[in-house]
Amino acid sequence: MITALLIDDDSNLRNGMKSLLTRYAPEIRIIGEADSVETGVPLLLQNPPQVLFLDIHLGDGSGFDLLEEVNKKGKLNSQIIFITAHEQYAIKAFRFSALDFLLKPVDPEELEKVIGKLKEVIDKNDNVAHIDLLLENIRKKVDNFKRIALSNSDGIHLFEVSDIIRCESEDNYTKFYIKNNKPILISKTLKEYEELLTEHGFERIHQSHLINLAYLKSYIKKDGGYVVMADNSNLPISQRKKDRLQELLKMM
Repeated sequence: MITALLIDDDSNLRNGMKSLLTRYAPEIRIIGEADSVETGVPLLLQNPPQVLFLDIHLGDGSGFDLLEEVNKKGKLNSQIIFITAHEQYAIKAFRFSALDFLLKPVDPEELEKVIGKLKEVIDKNDNVAHIDLLLENIRKKVDNFKRIALSNSDGIHLFEVSDIIRCESEDNYTKFYIKNNKPILISKTLKEYEELLTEHGFERIHQSHLINLAYLKSYIKKDGGYVVMADNSNLPISQRKKDRLQELLKMM
């Protein structure tokens, strides 16, 4: 069994979550509940679970406030699954931190997916450094996140976004090529990372390639058009992306 705490200020949502877990994830055992930062902090410190289901908005603060308070008093070693409404800033922070979340109202299929990933993480005994990254991003209250957490079969790895040279699609996986590091393969699609990284100076030049323009060395027009990157890779440019890339290069 996987032990869990449920912290949400809405008793109806807590009851709904318990019903969903009973039906779709019977391996999860709720060992305690709280409805605020004040009641949640001591509960989490006294009886740390393997996983914490945490709402962002609590009556006397936020789920982030609760995590900050716990970190002041001890080290949190629980995995966290956030429960949230459609709040773009928070969702973006979760994705940069490789943290899972459930949108209200909770969809049973999404719950099953998240629990499946949770079991893998618990089996790997991953550290929770990405939670510190989340709190760092939330604390700064900026939308331009500098670091990203990438989770693969080896664990969770933190990188500077500015060190990512390029990303390459491999079916439903994405391979990251990072300055002074070995390539790392992540089980998420290139489209997901395109959405996260475009505003950080990345450009999708091909169905299979997302590049950091800061590492672009050359744009070669012959042979159908390709770019040479700082890692000396030659990458094709799709026909419909050529005009866009040329406009970007003029601006640079």
